[in-house]
Amino acid sequence: MVEKNPITPEGAQKLRDELHHRKTTERNLVSKMIGVAREHGDLKENAEYHAARERGGFNEGRIKELEDKIGRAEVIDPAKLEGTTKIAFGATVKLMNVESEEEVTYRIVGADECDINAGSISITSPLARSLIGKEVGDEAKTRTPAGERVFEILEVVYK
Repeated sequence: MVEKNPITPEGAQKLRDELHHRKTTERNLVSKMIGVAREHGDLKENAEYHAARERGGFNEGRIKELEDKIGRAEVIDPAKLEGTTKIAFGATVKLMNVESEEEVTYRIVGADECDINAGSISITSPLARSLIGKEVGDEAKTRTPAGERVFEILEVVYK
C-alpha cells in the first residue's frame, strides 16, 4: 500500500510548479548546455560537458522525486476545517512557552512543505504531534534537544 503524504493545497501547487519548471525550462537549459559543450570537442576532458551531464542527472532525479511526492500527496484544505476548535493538520497555532512566556505562531503542514523560518512545522515533528487534538487553553509538553518544553495554546485558526 502506498503511504499517503498530507499536504496543503498551496504545498501541492508548489510541487507541481517546480515539476513543470524542471520538465520544461531546466531540461531545455541542460540540453543547450550539453550541445554547446559538445561543440568544444573531445568529451573525455571537457569539464563543461561533464558539468552539464551532472546537472541533467540531478534534474532528472529531482523530477522522479517530485512525481513520487505528488503521487503520494493527500491534499487537505485547512479552510474546510474553519470553526474546528481542536488542533489538526493545517492549523495555525499561537503558543506561549510557559517558562519564558515567549509567544510563537506555527502552521502545521506536510513534511514536504515545512519551513521553520516561515513559521511552518511538519505534522511529523515532535511539537506538532504533541499539539494534535488539543484546544485553546490546553498545555502541550514537547521534548526538544534543549530539554522538555511546555506550551500553552493561545489560539487555533484554520485558513
